[in-house]
Amino acid sequence: MEYRTFGRLGRVSALSLGGGGIAGNWGATDRDEAIATVREAVDSGITLIDVAPTYGGGEAELAIGEAFGGQLPETVRISTKVACGNTRESGMDYPQGWAVKGTPPVDQIPSILENSLTESLSRMRTARIDILFLHTQINPDDRAGQCYGAPRCMFVEAIRPVFERLVTQGRIGAWGITGIGVPSIILQVLDEDPLPAAVQCIANILDSPGELKRFQEPARPRELIAAAHSRGIGVVGIRAVQAGALTDAIDRELPDDHPCVTDYRRAAPFRSLARELGEAPASLAHRYALSIPGVSTVLLGVKNRYELRECIEAEEKGPLGPELMARTDAV
Repeated sequence: MEYRTFGRLGRVSALSLGGGGIAGNWGATDRDEAIATVREAVDSGITLIDVAPTYGGGEAELAIGEAFGGQLPETVRISTKVACGNTRESGMDYPQGWAVKGTPPVDQIPSILENSLTESLSRMRTARIDILFLHTQINPDDRAGQCYGAPRCMFVEAIRPVFERLVTQGRIGAWGITGIGVPSIILQVLDEDPLPAAVQCIANILDSPGELKRFQEPARPRELIAAAHSRGIGVVGIRAVQAGALTDAIDRELPDDHPCVTDYRRAAPFRSLARELGEAPASLAHRYALSIPGVSTVLLGVKNRYELRECIEAEEKGPLGPELMARTDAV
């Protein structure tokens, strides 16, 4: 396993384990398989596991708690998330099952964030996590209440100060944001102090956030990655296979007009190239994400040990060289 610089947070494995897959968001699995996958990921050299309370209604966090019994290996970092704003934050499967919540009053934000963190820590049987990510998209102030996400003023005046306080209290080691909101707003956040220690950015050949795109601007993930990297912010590349669009087949039922299905059709030339190269599309997609300049670690959405092993084998092949990157971009 390759290890890379993760902003000011030191070093991190090139692959990290996401909680969506082991919680059943990307196809059926169960608790025992989730626990076994977590343990094998750590045994394989993965040093960052990223979960969220909304993944399977806390299922991913419960798997962490059972996998380690509250005694996390010294080499492993855990991150989880909190949501706050006009968002989807029920405990049902993401994204279709979330209920729309209204934007809370500013004075309620500290308790919302702190209570969410407390419940997450309880499920994982730990008193502290390494990174707390905002799971809410950050939007322009004039869109408050009109779309999923929190207005920028709420982030600056209420959410970010709570994150800073949680670091001071020692409940979290650092905080980060989800870089899937309105790009122009995210770029502002990445250019002002206090800075997040990490940001999760789309990292796939399609530059597509799929159904997570809830804004009119173009999705500018490469620009966001470059901006974060230039400021010493650790970049977690997410959606390397775009929720299945860059694999052989989407393994869950989706309507024909779903963005992931649309992306799957767009990716037909990519699958043809993978066949020509004798490599599985998912493997090539992960290697591509690992080759994007500025990406510190690529988050895996695997749901079992078999898929984990495929991704680890892909990482062992190494990033794509300039010629293959150019060919992949060309398709």
